[in-house]
Amino acid sequence: MTRTHLSMAMAALLLSLSPGWAQEKVAPPQTPPGAGKAPRTLALEAGAKLLQSNSPVAGFDIYLLGFHPMKDHPEQQMEAHHYCHQMNEDFAQCVLFDSNTKKANMHGVEYIISETLFATLPADEKTFWHPHNGEILSGQLMAPGIPKLAEKALMKSKMNSYGKTWHVWNTGHMGQPKDKLPLGEPMLAWSFNRDGEAQPGLVEERDRRMKLDTATTRKERADLVKLARPQAGTDELKGKFARPTRDIPGVMNK
Repeated sequence: MTRTHLSMAMAALLLSLSPGWAQEKVAPPQTPPGAGKAPRTLALEAGAKLLQSNSPVAGFDIYLLGFHPMKDHPEQQMEAHHYCHQMNEDFAQCVLFDSNTKKANMHGVEYIISETLFATLPADEKTFWHPHNGEILSGQLMAPGIPKLAEKALMKSKMNSYGKTWHVWNTGHMGQPKDKLPLGEPMLAWSFNRDGEAQPGLVEERDRRMKLDTATTRKERADLVKLARPQAGTDELKGKFARPTRDIPGVMNK
């Protein structure tokens, strides 16, 4: 077994041993309107659990936590709890929620592709896909609840990748206006590619609530900078914030 295969095997083992209770629970910012579940609904749910398969969603067991600004409205920013299924080495699909409890509101979807697949896209399609190096190298994108060694291996595997994200429900975050129901058109989300693009307090409040440390995580990922290649879309939101922003080492526009 090569050193690379050994490292991947160790990471997989650590992921499998990670206890689910290690993740700090986050309550959703709101509850959708509607009447409580009727007895017949509860009975149907119980029967479905016993008799029906949940195969399509059973594999969504990779948990990532990050932030998304909306591409057309960069100051509208959401915390996104990703539950992902790695379909193969080049493609993953994720369901996005506003929290990590059973009462979480599903507010979006994201597809993640490798640099290799991104290169195959037509030019007009590429405008929908945001780069990931800024999220990774800043320390903002995390995989809560797994050992740091496994988390870093996961982030290393996502270097130079891209995501296509649509948010379909503005459930609100940090006191921003919110919709009681999924209203309007889907919103194309983007990524933070410079320090200062996130609203003041957004990352810090997440870290406090989830007992995470973005600054320390960023330092621990410093050696990933050498893997970063220029990415399309890193300048997409440049100059669209009223506050000063600063370049992140390793994040380069293609």
